[in-house]
Amino acid sequence: MVEISIGDLNKDEENAFRKIKLRVDEVQGKKLLTTFAGMDFTSDKRRSLVRKWHTQIEANVDVKTTDGYLVRLFSIAYTKRRAGQVRKTTYAKSSQIREIRKKMMEIMIREASSCDLKALVAKFSPEVIGREIEKATFYIYPLQNIFIRKAKILKTPKFDAEKLLEMHGDIVDETGVRVGGGTFKEPEIQTEV
Repeated sequence: MVEISIGDLNKDEENAFRKIKLRVDEVQGKKLLTTFAGMDFTSDKRRSLVRKWHTQIEANVDVKTTDGYLVRLFSIAYTKRRAGQVRKTTYAKSSQIREIRKKMMEIMIREASSCDLKALVAKFSPEVIGREIEKATFYIYPLQNIFIRKAKILKTPKFDAEKLLEMHGDIVDETGVRVGGGTFKEPEIQTEV
């Protein structure tokens, strides 16, 4: 298992708070063939999202992707102040929280079950699922900071080397070329140093 930040992979600091776990399936020369094993937020990002006087809403769901992976997705959202709001707190009622959580689970299931694992991972970074949740729950209670904060692979399909190579594209074996003229000359023994 290898854990790396998306900011390091894509060379953008905006997504440095997302940590991706990759499982090494095969080694070819100097290249590692990996598959997605999980995603999580850094603890400092999770703590920076928490606000006083706001309600935190979390939901999780198990979804099977089209290519056979069973994934558990965890989402998080926070209530948002309405325009012109005078009241200090922005707490949602428990009935509103239940309704929002239900909508979050529906959207996560719809978005994840309609695509393969590669497309699902691509949806994490631009927060496609978070925007869908925001649009669908606006009439219940306005939300902000909606993220898929964690993803776990619960079950993987049977290992297929051909599918792994197809996922990574054409990989050329780089065994290397012989360095030098090919003749080795032993250095002379020195009497003094």
